[in-house]
Amino acid sequence: MTVVAAYLYRNGARIREIAIDEKVDCARDKSEFVWIGIADPLEAELRTLQATYGLHPLAVEDALKADQLPKVDIYGDQLFVVARTAHLEHAGIAYGETAIFVGHSHIISVRHGSARAHTELRADLEAAPTLLMHGVDYVLHAILDFVVDGYLPMVEAIEEEVVEMERHTIDNFLGRDEITRIFALRRELIRFQRILVPMGEVAGKFVRLDLPCIDREAKPYFSDVLDHVRRVQAMVDDLREVLTSVFEFSNLLEQQRTGAITRQLAAWAAILAVPTAIAGIYGMNFEHMPELKTQYGYFVVLGVIVVICTALFVWFKRTKWL
Repeated sequence: MTVVAAYLYRNGARIREIAIDEKVDCARDKSEFVWIGIADPLEAELRTLQATYGLHPLAVEDALKADQLPKVDIYGDQLFVVARTAHLEHAGIAYGETAIFVGHSHIISVRHGSARAHTELRADLEAAPTLLMHGVDYVLHAILDFVVDGYLPMVEAIEEEVVEMERHTIDNFLGRDEITRIFALRRELIRFQRILVPMGEVAGKFVRLDLPCIDREAKPYFSDVLDHVRRVQAMVDDLREVLTSVFEFSNLLEQQRTGAITRQLAAWAAILAVPTAIAGIYGMNFEHMPELKTQYGYFVVLGVIVVICTALFVWFKRTKWL
């Protein structure tokens, strides 16, 4: 059954359940309206709603396809709003769509692939009749705010992972799997930004424009939704910068550690070059060589080797090559 809930409301209170093919004659007072919630609907159900509430065919087609970016369309005295939901799934971001038909006395939400049902939202609104009695525009605000608030836990979870990755980078080289994860997260955040920008535009239209079914008194509520979107956008921008800095910082540390190892090898090579060179000279076995018949020549050569190597070792220590 795809119809989750369908009720008639009056003065902020639920009156009775209705059928989706039942045309309810609501008063012109905005406090009386119908709120219908559907999840993954059949085409026949949307066609029934189209006939009952006079929904525009193009809006119905968009709601069936469920592949739209966030937007607001005006069809006469009705609005069609598309919002995109997002949640973490298998270490990636999965997206859903919530299409909303708004008329003077009806609001119909159509969910596709959303991990969060509107049951809790409906219960919260029914517990606050002073807002619910104002009509469909306040319900619309609540749905959009519910969708946008769902972004925050997801972004915070990614933020925790990135912070842990940043801590790990200080003490360890990034492995192949970690580098792959960094680029995967960056791709996910770029895709998410493509949703956030039009979501901000949707909220901005409700703040700036005079739209059907939306009272001027409701605009501050939509302004709050816009602030939430901007907050998430700022967090995503910061996360992308941190991911880039983690990768660059890891590369710098790796270069630094590689340079330190190279300096150590060069220092030991220089120290070992001294006995190698001296031993090589006296190992050429020429008949006429100076000092070959000196009584203490062997010990003198060893002493020279030790002194030079020790001096080189001390010097490299002072210059922090060793």
